[in-house]
Amino acid sequence: MDSPTSAGDSSTARIVARSSMMDSIRACGLSGLAGVRIDKEVLRRRLLMPEYLRLAMLDSIKKKDVDGGDQHFRLHGSDDVPCPESPMVVFINPRSGGRYGPILKERIKQLISEEQVFDLHDVKPHEFVRYGLACLEKWANNGDRCAKETRQNMRVVVAGGDGTVGWVLGCLGELHQKGREPVPPVAVIPLGTGNDLSRSFGWGGSFPFAWKSAIKRTLHRATMGPICHLDSWHVVLQMPGGEVVDPPYSLKATEECSLDQTLEIDGDVPDKVNCYEGVFYNYFSIGMDAQVAYGFHHLRNEKPYFAQGPITNKIIYSGYSCTQGWFLTPCMSDPSLRGLKNILRMHVRRVNCSEWEQIPIPKSVRAVVALNLHNYGSGRNPWGNLKPEYLEKRGFVEAHADDGLLEIFGLKQGWHASFVMVELISAKHIAQAASVRLEIRGGEWKDAFMQMDGEPWKQPMNKEHSTFVEIKRVPFQSLMINGE
Repeated sequence: MDSPTSAGDSSTARIVARSSMMDSIRACGLSGLAGVRIDKEVLRRRLLMPEYLRLAMLDSIKKKDVDGGDQHFRLHGSDDVPCPESPMVVFINPRSGGRYGPILKERIKQLISEEQVFDLHDVKPHEFVRYGLACLEKWANNGDRCAKETRQNMRVVVAGGDGTVGWVLGCLGELHQKGREPVPPVAVIPLGTGNDLSRSFGWGGSFPFAWKSAIKRTLHRATMGPICHLDSWHVVLQMPGGEVVDPPYSLKATEECSLDQTLEIDGDVPDKVNCYEGVFYNYFSIGMDAQVAYGFHHLRNEKPYFAQGPITNKIIYSGYSCTQGWFLTPCMSDPSLRGLKNILRMHVRRVNCSEWEQIPIPKSVRAVVALNLHNYGSGRNPWGNLKPEYLEKRGFVEAHADDGLLEIFGLKQGWHASFVMVELISAKHIAQAASVRLEIRGGEWKDAFMQMDGEPWKQPMNKEHSTFVEIKRVPFQSLMINGE
C-alpha cells in the first residue's frame, strides 16, 4: 500500500525530527556568530520613542483614558524631535520560560526603555490598544508629526508562549474591526514549552541559552523582518447550563451565541445556555491530548518549582502523559469511555462551499485536532508532507498558514501518538475545512477536555443536551514578522 507522504520523505522525516534541536541551536544564536556585530546604541536609536510619547502613552494606559497623557504633548513639540525608524513595544509574560520573564524584562528595559516594556500582569494588551495606541492616534490627528510616524511604524514583540502570542494578536485584531490601521506586526521571543507559532515564523523553538546576546539579535531581526500573513479562527462555544472551568485567556463569556443557522440542531435546545467565544491561531483540540495538557498546567501552577525551563517542562509533560490513560485506557476502561466517536459528531464546510457535510469520527481516535500551522507539539508536523496524488485522491490541497483552511486529524492511543510525534507516521487524516462544527454529548462522560493554542480547560458535559463548538475563519488576517 502506497504511503501518503511524499517520495523521499523517509529521509525527510529524519531531518524534520531533528528540527527541534536545530531550532534550539538557532535560538541560542550559534547560527549567527559569523554575523555583523549589532551596536547597542545604534539599535536603541532605532527603537526608542521620544520621551514625551512614551510617558503620554504610559499615562493613558495607567489612567485608562485616551486623554490621560495630554500634559506631555502640551509641554513638548515634535518639530525638532527625531522619530525612531522602528518604534517598538515589548510584552512579556513573567510566568513563561521557566520564570525567566522578570530577568528578561530588565534586560530589554536596558536596551530600549522602561516605558516600552510591558509586564502582562500589569498592562493587558487590550489596554495598550484602547488607550496607548489611541493616545498616539489622537495626537497624530492633531498634527503631531512624531506621534503619526511612531503610530504608523510601530512593531510589537511578544515574549511568551503560544497562548501569550495569541492573546496579543487577538487584542490587536480590534484595530482591524474598528478600522484603526495600520495594525502593528508581531515578532516572538519564544518562552513557552511548545512554541509552535514561534517556530512557524522563524523565531525558533526555545528560550536561548546565550540570551543576553540573543536579545539584541532578536530585536534587530524584529525591526528588519518581512511581514507575513496568518489566518485566525473564531470559536463559538454554546453549552447547556453550568460554566466553563478555568477558561483560557482567549475564551470569554458572551451574552449571545451566533451559531450558523444553515445547520439545524437536532433535538431540543435547553432553556438556558452559556456562551463563550475566542480566537486561536495554531490549533483547537478535544480529547486526550487536551486532558494531558490540562493536568500538566495544573501541576505546574501548583508546584512552580518544577517549571525551570522548556526542557524540564517537556520531560515532566512526557512523564505526565503516561499517567493520564493515554497508553492504558483502551485495555482498562469501559468501551463507552474510550473513543471520541461515542460523544462527538462533526460537520465541516469545505472551501468555496455553502453546504455542511457530516464527517464520521474514526472509531479508534481519542483526540481530534484542527490545525492551522505546520507545527504542533513542539515543532512536529502530524499532517505530514503529502504526495500530490494522495492530496488529489482525498480532495485535499497543500497546507499553508494563510490558505483559509484547517487540517483536521486524529490521534489514536498513546503508541500511535508517539509515532506521529517522532514523525515516523502521519496522523489519521480526517478532513480539510473552511468551517467546523463539533457537537458533544456526555453519555457516560462527565467532562471533556479542550484546548486552544496550548491553553487547556475542562468542559462540563450533559447527558440530555449537547455542547456545540463552531469554528470559522476571521475575515481579516493577523500580521507576523518573519524572523528567518
